Amino acid sequence: MRIGLVQITTGDNKMDNFHIAEQGIRKAAAEGASLVVCPEATSQAFDTGRLDKQAEDLDGEFSTAMKELADELGVVIVAGMFRPADTHGDINRVFNTALITGRGMHQGYNKINTFDAFKFKESDTVKPGSERVIIEVDGVQIGIAICFDIRFPQHFQDLAREGAEVIVVPTSWADGQGKLRQWRVLTAARALDSNVFIAAAGQARPGGDAEAGGESGPTGIGHSTLIDPFGEQVAELGYEFDVLVVDIDPELTMKARKSLPVL
Repeated sequence: MRIGLVQITTGDNKMDNFHIAEQGIRKAAAEGASLVVCPEATSQAFDTGRLDKQAEDLDGEFSTAMKELADELGVVIVAGMFRPADTHGDINRVFNTALITGRGMHQGYNKINTFDAFKFKESDTVKPGSERVIIEVDGVQIGIAICFDIRFPQHFQDLAREGAEVIVVPTSWADGQGKLRQWRVLTAARALDSNVFIAAAGQARPGGDAEAGGESGPTGIGHSTLIDPFGEQVAELGYEFDVLVVDIDPELTMKARKSLPVL
């Protein structure tokens, strides 16, 4: 199976962001990827205004454009977006959703573990999801997670117990002291304690290499990565815009589960 990871920096307009993502998706598809993963917040980057203003259901213009692109290219696309959820007090909350579209699928996974940490409470504006999602691509079972989910081993182990061989993780990880080290540790740990491939696509670092390591909001650190079920890093990008296409052997998942039966 060939997986593409599209690392971009998105902005404040969802259709402009679609066209940014489209370039990377087309490149990954041209290189033979059947599953293409874009970052969390592909439709609208964090810290670019109220998310409810551009949130849309799965029949909205961003979602529809992604569906049409996936159908044209014959691939499955996973990309972060925001969907209307509920009204919480005087706030219109959204779901932080991983859109899954292509090959007859058009659905979403709503992030279960919202970023309620470091004196920030994402759940004030983002309603937590409640249902895990697994899809099938080329006969391989693919679990879906989003960014902060990666700090919760049980979420990944539950997906693995339900059959996931690969877990994709659209992400918009904050930069700053120790954050890259944490990202690398967490992606490897989730692969190890779930016996799965981790395919994580992150937002590129705004400002690229020149701003690398500086404190930032949740607007991206880059370093999209593919980790195998033994915790080995197969490939990793840097801070800048880029596309990574990697072949994986799903049989390695079964080998890991026989060698390290942690589930």
